[in-house]
Amino acid sequence: MNLGWLDWQRAPWGKATGNQWRYALRNAIAMCLALSIAYALDLDEPYWAMTSAAVVSFPTPGGVISKSLGRVVGSLIGASASLMIAGSTLNDPWFFSLSMAGWLALCTWTSSHFHNNAAYAAQLAGYTAAIIAFTMVNTVETTQLWDIAQARVCEVLIGIACGGLMMMVLPSTSDGTTLLVSLKTLHARLLEHASLLWQPETTDAMRTAHQGMIGQILTLNILRIQAFWSHYRFRQNNNLLNAILHQQLRLTSTISGLRRLLINWQNMPPHIAALQSEILTELAREQPDRYRIARLLALCLPQKANDYRHLAYSQRLRYFCHSYLRVNHQLVALENDRAGIDVPTPKTASLTRHADIAEALWNALRTFCVIILGCAWTITAQWDAGSSALTMIAICCVLYSSSPSPHQSLSLLMRTLILLSLFSFAVKFGLMIRVTELWEFLLFLFPLLTTMQLMKLQQPKFAGLWGQLIVFMGSFIAVTNPPVYDFGDFLNDNLAKIIGVGLAWMAFSILKPGSDTRKGRRHIRALRRGFIDQLSRKPEYSESEFESLVYHHVHQLSQAKEESARRWLLRWGVVLLNCSHVVWALRAWEARSDPLSQVRDICISTLRNVMSERGIQKKPLGVALIELQRYAEVLARRNDPAAVELAALIWRLYCSLKQLEQAPTADNPADGAPATIL
Repeated sequence: MNLGWLDWQRAPWGKATGNQWRYALRNAIAMCLALSIAYALDLDEPYWAMTSAAVVSFPTPGGVISKSLGRVVGSLIGASASLMIAGSTLNDPWFFSLSMAGWLALCTWTSSHFHNNAAYAAQLAGYTAAIIAFTMVNTVETTQLWDIAQARVCEVLIGIACGGLMMMVLPSTSDGTTLLVSLKTLHARLLEHASLLWQPETTDAMRTAHQGMIGQILTLNILRIQAFWSHYRFRQNNNLLNAILHQQLRLTSTISGLRRLLINWQNMPPHIAALQSEILTELAREQPDRYRIARLLALCLPQKANDYRHLAYSQRLRYFCHSYLRVNHQLVALENDRAGIDVPTPKTASLTRHADIAEALWNALRTFCVIILGCAWTITAQWDAGSSALTMIAICCVLYSSSPSPHQSLSLLMRTLILLSLFSFAVKFGLMIRVTELWEFLLFLFPLLTTMQLMKLQQPKFAGLWGQLIVFMGSFIAVTNPPVYDFGDFLNDNLAKIIGVGLAWMAFSILKPGSDTRKGRRHIRALRRGFIDQLSRKPEYSESEFESLVYHHVHQLSQAKEESARRWLLRWGVVLLNCSHVVWALRAWEARSDPLSQVRDICISTLRNVMSERGIQKKPLGVALIELQRYAEVLARRNDPAAVELAALIWRLYCSLKQLEQAPTADNPADGAPATIL
């Protein structure tokens, strides 16, 4: 018999690191402390305090603070909404059902339009109202409404306070340190990404790497928000951190644009590839030698004055190097806490966020329909535990509407509830019925929670399952004062929760979320509309705002299962972004009234007939490419440096538009033909 699993080093406690022990002890103590305080205050359902402490159990202080703020705001709004709805409509069950369905649909729709804490607060406002209001359906005295709402909010606040207290007692790694390390690591990876993309061949690894780089930069925006709440230093430098993220996105775009120039550059000098490698090697040093980089860039300058292709390449490579060194200097200043002295703080807007309105309305409609159906079934059947089922339906619909794979999340939740039903039966009627004091039960609960927290950290594959077991365990064990051991109510309540998740699963199966293909087409149409706006005389979005808009749309399908939808959205985003950068460069070119300025205006106007919301106009595209190539050749023959510079910009625009030859046409917008994306 193999008894190796009994070895202490293989047990969760023996192989746990110091950070894992700190995280597990902090959260377990916070949950037990919250339960004890709520129990001592004689709140009717103290286990909600334990659940609240579990929900805000983040590994960093900034995550705890930001999540707690969202939970407090959402709980207060949800409690207020439940008081107004229940207080006005309890005498009419159908009016109550319509009001609650409308409120939950509104919260679902609102959460789709925001991100991070704002979305979390909207979700909390929805299912907090459900938790409070649906438990009031059998209330006769209206004065009890305030007591119930007050108790729920108090329990939530107690859990948050205990989580924050334990974060101060057992602090974890600083959010700021994590953010700075992540920014520096990602900045170094930009050079590896450039080395990969500047190869002549095209591989699937390039597509995956480009999308992964975009996703990592946008993910760092979440770390920035957490660092904002963790320390005043990062609140003071929030504009600089925003600017760094924007510049890293711009560097990603520049890498892609340089690839387009290299692919379309015929008769490229053989020494260019070696110079590129030397420049990247020098930039990768801990302290890059700016003088040596300048000498290498000088070697990349064209030998002939009218070689506009070489000029365009050398200008973009110099821009990449200067931008990289500027961000590197900003990161060093942040690390040494000299950002306000060494680096001027730029005013940069936050990364643009846009909602998929069609998907948000569809999610709201699904929530409204399933809540009405659940309420009708509960009213007709007169089921005592119907409120538990309705609460689980509301939680599932509000939380998982924005999930990339809601059926997978609901299946995991169903498995969690079944396991908790069996476990809570053994604990409640095997252990709790034998104890008479809360401290005796805590002797069992504390090591159990600590072990479960360690298992969540040590088994990343099952981290979601362990996390849900920890969060929902309190509502299944249901520690109350005085304790209640009614097997019929226990079975009825657990069965109602499982049925509620099943009804939510059916709702997502009937009113299915939009497929990745349909979502991708909506995002692509939004990108086309944004690009058409970029060609207008007074664009709605600036260059950086359109850039963040593009990357936001691309990131929306980063978790999509359909590879073709994700690939085509990335293709359109990269192409249109490269074109928009050239358009802004043409606008910024010397504003004069001579014929060169007229040529510039003609080049911009030729793009307006190329693109529509439905796709590419093939014939105008072919004409535009021929005209752009002709303009570049004609300008290059003039003995005027300004004309050659304009020819270089026009050739950049030609290289960016060249990709669109393989894109779907407006008459055949199916996104399925093969194309080169980078």
